Amino acid sequence: MGASPEDSWSGLPGSLHAERRGAIAVLRLSRPDKRNALDDATVLGLDRALDGLPEDVKAVVLHGEGEHFSAGLDLNELTDRNVTEGIAHSRMWHRIFDRIEYGRVPVVAVLHGAVIGGGLELAAAAHIRIAERSAFYALPEGSRGIFVGGGGSVRLPRLIGVARMTDMMLTGRTYGAEEGQAMGITQYLVDAGAGLAKGIAIAERIATNAPLTNFAVMHVLPRIAEQDRTSGYLTESLIAAIAQGDGEAKARVKDFLAKRAAKVRPD
Repeated sequence: MGASPEDSWSGLPGSLHAERRGAIAVLRLSRPDKRNALDDATVLGLDRALDGLPEDVKAVVLHGEGEHFSAGLDLNELTDRNVTEGIAHSRMWHRIFDRIEYGRVPVVAVLHGAVIGGGLELAAAAHIRIAERSAFYALPEGSRGIFVGGGGSVRLPRLIGVARMTDMMLTGRTYGAEEGQAMGITQYLVDAGAGLAKGIAIAERIATNAPLTNFAVMHVLPRIAEQDRTSGYLTESLIAAIAQGDGEAKARVKDFLAKRAAKVRPD
């Protein structure tokens, strides 16, 4: 049995709030006075929050308090860091953001206002991204004399392409919510103030899926996408056989064939 939220989330920093809503958990970045800039305490808090998810939580919603999702790395933490410490810090972000992307349950990120630098890297680690129309995206690392360190050079080119990321880093170009939607940063675009409700609704829908299917989508699908075609087909066959052989899958198929399950209809 997983720990209760009260026990597992009791040690979270003040910059991160967690709450349980049925089968989903809602995590909120809570440094609005800093535009939800990511300091070490907040990033490590994300790790602790994910580690403490109750076993019956099936999806996570991540959003930001105030006017912004996250303005990125808190630059106050760069002042005294040497090269060795910088490598260790980047690798810590990699470990925790990998835990988001390749964790136990899918993560839905709700984006509004600034989604900049490390904030965009954090969003890229989520599985579903919803943008309110106030969202804007930028990678200002070039003007700061630094480079992305939270996995952005790996994840973002897969979403928007190397050329666009190159442009963003070299020129400081900012994209708005509509542009971000068109180029693949987000899957959903909603009006101001509607993001969290949309994120919760999507997470609740995800939570009804068979856990093994969600696992396959999170862990196997992205790896198939990076394989050659022959290897991808083989991996697909293996995970398809594993999924359809699961007891829950068999029960769901029987329900559908017996007309006890809803048919797919347009939204």
